[in-house]
Amino acid sequence: MKPVEWLGDRLMIIDQTRLPQHEIYLELADVHQVAEAIRSLKVRGAPAIGVAAAYGIALGAQQIETQDLEDFRKEYKLVSDEIAATRPTARNLFMAVEQMDTAVGRASDVISAREYLVAEAEKIHDAEIDSTLRIAQNGATLIKDGDTILTHCNTGPLATTGSGTALGVIIEAFHQGKKIEVLATETRPLCQGARLTAWELKREHVPFRLITDSMAGHFMKQARVDMVVVGADRIAKNGDTANKIGTYSIAVLAHENGVPFYIAAPSTTFDERIDKGDEIVIEERSPDEVTHLYGKRTAPEGIEVFNPAFDVTPARYITGFITEKGISKP
Repeated sequence: MKPVEWLGDRLMIIDQTRLPQHEIYLELADVHQVAEAIRSLKVRGAPAIGVAAAYGIALGAQQIETQDLEDFRKEYKLVSDEIAATRPTARNLFMAVEQMDTAVGRASDVISAREYLVAEAEKIHDAEIDSTLRIAQNGATLIKDGDTILTHCNTGPLATTGSGTALGVIIEAFHQGKKIEVLATETRPLCQGARLTAWELKREHVPFRLITDSMAGHFMKQARVDMVVVGADRIAKNGDTANKIGTYSIAVLAHENGVPFYIAAPSTTFDERIDKGDEIVIEERSPDEVTHLYGKRTAPEGIEVFNPAFDVTPARYITGFITEKGISKP
């Protein structure tokens, strides 16, 4: 299962909106299709978004017809801007765009520009695969035999194209022979925990139980959670962390109940230009994601809705960060 795969003249992704009922692969033929796939969550998870964004830019650049470098760069800017506008919160998306922009800036002609862009996208992809493997290995050292780990949203191979971040840590500990159990929140409003995390854990044969988001505090109070491990979409300089909506609530509950709370994320998720979490732009998504479930309306028509995709957990609630470089304090 390859969540994102470059085919030379197109990009293939697994459609995460169709899981777990259908494992459907889509071949994206131009930058517009890649941008739509990112916006509509067909590909999601901060690292995977960064990888798809890079390939989307490379694909768009391949289809620019001019051989004049200046004209090419003007057309390239439109391609890059379209990808950058897809989602506002995940740091990896903008890191990928910046790296691709730097690559095209080194080119002396159009042919080399196209080659540099494909090579840079492949470099970004390889780096994510390598870093998530190291994250999994580093984080697994924190998990003891017999532990129960709570996780939120989806942070496995689907979200990263590699081993996974938080879920990668859990799966690696299981592969090491540790007898563990996982509590996976369903993660409303899009149920990415119920649809995707449960699907990945089941594929790996990791023992787990699915719970609703509002059950987390109950199990912590009963001392049935040994640690919490979640991912991140952007981390400010002071350690404040943006992640899937509901993460902040879980962090506060973990703090109240003395449960260690870890963030697992590649170093590319850290944004040195943002001093604190208040500066992180939070994406507001369609009300339909709250009023509907699996395409069926579950709320009355004509009501007002808030639907922030992320919240920010202050660094004081975070026990440590698990990255490819090791484990550090906020």
